[in-house]
Amino acid sequence: MIKITEDIYIDEACISIDYIRASGPGGQNVNKVSSAVQLRFDTNSAGLPDEMYTRLQTQAKNRINEKGELLIDASRHRSQERNRQDAFNRLVAILAAAAEKPKQRKKTHPTRAAIERRLKEKHRRSEIKKNRRDIPYQ
Repeated sequence: MIKITEDIYIDEACISIDYIRASGPGGQNVNKVSSAVQLRFDTNSAGLPDEMYTRLQTQAKNRINEKGELLIDASRHRSQERNRQDAFNRLVAILAAAAEKPKQRKKTHPTRAAIERRLKEKHRRSEIKKNRRDIPYQ
C-alpha cells in the first residue's frame, strides 16, 4: 500500500511499470539500457473517493488515456531505479493534489472608497479625451 494522505492509500496492484529506452543524448549507453520508466496507474480499479476521482479526471485529463490509466513517463535520470522512484513520487504528488479539496471562494464587494476612486479615474480619463478633440470654429 502506498500512502497518499493520512487516510488515503492506494494498492500497488493498480500500478504497472514498463522499462523503455530513453530518448535524447547519452552516448552508447542510451542504445543498450532501458533506463526510462513508464508508470501506468489504473484509476478505475483503484477505489479512490468519488470527489478525488472527479478532481483527478479534471486536473490530469491530458495524462489519462481512454482506458482510464494515468500515464507517467520518467527519464530525467540515468539510472533505472532513480527514474522509477521519480515516477512514484510524481504519481503521489498528482494524487495528493487531487485529494485536496479546493477552498470555497467568498464573494466580496468593492469598498465605497474603491468605487469612488474608480469613478474619479474614469472622469479624469474622460476629461483628458475631451481636451484632445478639435474645437469647432464659429
